[in-house]
Amino acid sequence: MTIRAVDVARVDDRPLWVEISGDEVWWDEPRPREGGRRCVVRRRADGVIEDVLPPGWNARNRVMEYGGRSWRAHEGRLVFTNWADGRIYVCSPGGEPVPLTPDEPARYADLVVHGGEVWCVRERGDARSGERDIVAVPLDGSPLRSVVKTHHFLMNPRVSPDGRSLAWIGWNHPDMPWDATELCVGSVDGGPHRVLLSGASTCQAEWRDDESLYAVTDPTGWWNIHLVGLDGTTRDLTPVPLEFGDATWKIGATFFAVADGRIATVYGTADERRLGVADDPAGTGSIRDVGGGYTNWAPALSARGSNVVGVAGSPHRPYEVVRVDLDTGAHEVLSPGKPVPEDAELPTPEAVTVERVHAHLYAPAARSDDGGPAPYVVFVHGGPTSSAPPVFDLEIAYFTSRGIGVAEVNYGGSTGYGRAYRERLRHNWGVVDVRDCETVARWLLDSGRAEKVAIRGGSAGGWTSMAALVHSDVFCGAVSHYGISDPEHWAAETHDFESRYLDGLIGPLPETRQRYADRSPELHAERASGPALLLHGLEDKVVDPAQSERFAAALARHGHEWAYLTFEGEQHGWRREETIVRALEAELAFYGIVFGFPTPEVPPLTLHKGEAQ
Repeated sequence: MTIRAVDVARVDDRPLWVEISGDEVWWDEPRPREGGRRCVVRRRADGVIEDVLPPGWNARNRVMEYGGRSWRAHEGRLVFTNWADGRIYVCSPGGEPVPLTPDEPARYADLVVHGGEVWCVRERGDARSGERDIVAVPLDGSPLRSVVKTHHFLMNPRVSPDGRSLAWIGWNHPDMPWDATELCVGSVDGGPHRVLLSGASTCQAEWRDDESLYAVTDPTGWWNIHLVGLDGTTRDLTPVPLEFGDATWKIGATFFAVADGRIATVYGTADERRLGVADDPAGTGSIRDVGGGYTNWAPALSARGSNVVGVAGSPHRPYEVVRVDLDTGAHEVLSPGKPVPEDAELPTPEAVTVERVHAHLYAPAARSDDGGPAPYVVFVHGGPTSSAPPVFDLEIAYFTSRGIGVAEVNYGGSTGYGRAYRERLRHNWGVVDVRDCETVARWLLDSGRAEKVAIRGGSAGGWTSMAALVHSDVFCGAVSHYGISDPEHWAAETHDFESRYLDGLIGPLPETRQRYADRSPELHAERASGPALLLHGLEDKVVDPAQSERFAAALARHGHEWAYLTFEGEQHGWRREETIVRALEAELAFYGIVFGFPTPEVPPLTLHKGEAQ
């Protein structure tokens, strides 16, 4: 059986946030057929699942462009941020939303409700020069008040149990949150504050009691859970070489939740992220696994009593909302099932390490030809401070079901293997990532697994794909989804959150400008080892469409083949069903060209060829 592009569009996504609210469980889900909106739903105590957010409303936000925690359930009502205008609204299930914040150019994210107020991060200004503070928004419609404005970037507002103290995490340029942050505590009324943790990367903190917090931080080189006292003392509760956190791209992630004094936590490596619980967090590192058959748990945990709810998946099972009873170990799937292929029709990932490079291989389905080496595509994840988990992915199955193998590469710089592995990319973006992808590709060829190898990726993965096309001769073609083709232009064009990201990835400007020029795919397009397919959303504020346009023009100037497709109404990533379908079918048609096989089931793709100069 071959996987259709429309199957990918309708199945291949997951809830971002979950919450236990009384005897109900709430979560959000993508709606590709409704313009890509995110709808909040609830599962009532009687098992009935119903929409809470009315049609036409979209529980998303674009704080720091990638957005953050966009809703909370509170006493049977939904508090959420609306994509269209950025405001916070409140509504009862089936009711009309009522605004809580002014009609002004501001965005809100990382919502948490304490008492009669919503505490969250407010962002004002344009994409290039935003400013942020932590505000308290009364649920009764009274004017909001600004409480904290200590750092250029802020997240994780948490009010202490007694309601007197506020904890938050902040950082400033040129650091990214996975480089160094500060965990701070101050009064809920504002004023002076104390820094409890600095220098390391702290990605979540929750109050244990009025005098201490649990915090995920990495002074040891691994994101472990620490007990942090207001007196300045710290103790590592999980002193093991495993990750209990990850890079903060969307603010508001919950890597752990406290259930009756027990810490339920997502932990592991990029190869497997389990769900565990520390029944007696005494710092022994002992974790009782309660993840069941799921091999990848998302950082979206909510706890109440002995119950923990999260979002989990595995290679043959899509992400679903799962409730775990910590006392009995019982699992219950709460979200409705999805129409998915049989296990035999899905590829099973094989974890390999090639010269220190981590990768997951997905073998292609059997072909009708002589059974020789198959074409392979190296999949490059975005970020680049991120990772690709071996989990249910119909996008991969779309290609493997057609006889194309896939190798997902967690190149140096990826998360999930400790800070030292992340730091391999420091000042080496465009070198280490390209070399690691090339290492896996050459291994596929030399071992006889692959006949030809192409490369593809989105965002930073698009950069690596284009860079590999011009700085390596091993790839016969490259596909870039909203990728970066020239780093110096991107540093000047991109949004505030990532505007200094390249200081650590390549080097500060203008001191290291030559590095930028040396690694730029656009400036070395004459070396391309094959054609390129470029795809870009026209509303992308993270990577301007000009990045793809300029690379296409550079390929044309040097007589290389290329195709460039744009998508109206799309930002940084595909959310609409029609976009997902068109992009996947164009990509398949491209592989048909570079690998040399017919693709009659999808619309033809025309490669343009410029005149060499």
